[in-house]
Amino acid sequence: RVDEWTDVDRKRVMNDIISTMFNNKFMEELFKPQDLYSKKALRTVYDRLAHASIMRLNQASMDKLYDLMTMAFKYQVLLCPRPRDILLVTFNHLDAIKDFISDSPGILNQVDETFRRLIETYNCLSDGEFQLIRQTLLIFFQDMHIRVSIFLKDKVQNSNGRFVLPISGPVPWGTEVPGLIRIFNHKGVEVKRAEFTTAGNYVTPQREGSFELYGDRVLKLGTNMYSVTRPVETHMSGSSKNLASQAKEHTAPNPLAKEELNFLARLLGGLDIQKPAGGESGFRLNLFTTDEEEEHAAQTRPEELSYKVINIEATQ
Repeated sequence: RVDEWTDVDRKRVMNDIISTMFNNKFMEELFKPQDLYSKKALRTVYDRLAHASIMRLNQASMDKLYDLMTMAFKYQVLLCPRPRDILLVTFNHLDAIKDFISDSPGILNQVDETFRRLIETYNCLSDGEFQLIRQTLLIFFQDMHIRVSIFLKDKVQNSNGRFVLPISGPVPWGTEVPGLIRIFNHKGVEVKRAEFTTAGNYVTPQREGSFELYGDRVLKLGTNMYSVTRPVETHMSGSSKNLASQAKEHTAPNPLAKEELNFLARLLGGLDIQKPAGGESGFRLNLFTTDEEEEHAAQTRPEELSYKVINIEATQ
């Protein structure tokens, strides 16, 4: 509930979070070749970023915000027409962030620098490498089936928390609308054609999205989901609740845990968390309708899905 915030408050919170997120040292660490983070490591980074301003969330609201973020990103990666379009989704994210800080030149320059790093690092990758990236991301999210109201209402998510793949719409750029079979002989010459009826209504995309610093991304994945105002709700699906039976597997000691936490210490060492000054208490963000609902959500959330905040301190 942020109805009591002023425009100045909202702008300050956005500027603080975005400037921390695109801190140069943080970006340098992120762009180093490395293994995928564990879920707990990702949650730790996310908590630190979310609290990089005067805004504060308690455990239940933080869990809900994290659920929404992870499921929205899973949806975007899952529905990418082709693996390379993951980059266009990322560019849509950055385009939206730049709109938030359009009148803050210093922070805007930080985002543009990250934009250039992305273009330099990923534009040259092959389709096979993007497919490997996509598979790696989906494996990370494959056991997460949390229901989100906006997806349920748009019927892109089933009641069990699994996403619905569309069978109509634009085909990936560089491909043809299905419905034609070509048969070639041993010399590579086409000798016969056969048509078949498809279950969906496919169309050819008009153009490819821009992979440059500025341009029309064409792809809508990664743009604002809330262009129409709707309530935000997340619910545990039955399959997610059943993860409790697998808790022992997740609590087993990890021999690489120390190394991973040491890396996070270096990673988060470059983040300057903004502390409220003087008598300023900051803002509390509650993603539930009432405080009682928030408290109930914290008590009923499955233990294995509640990622506690990890305090890490970098040492020599």
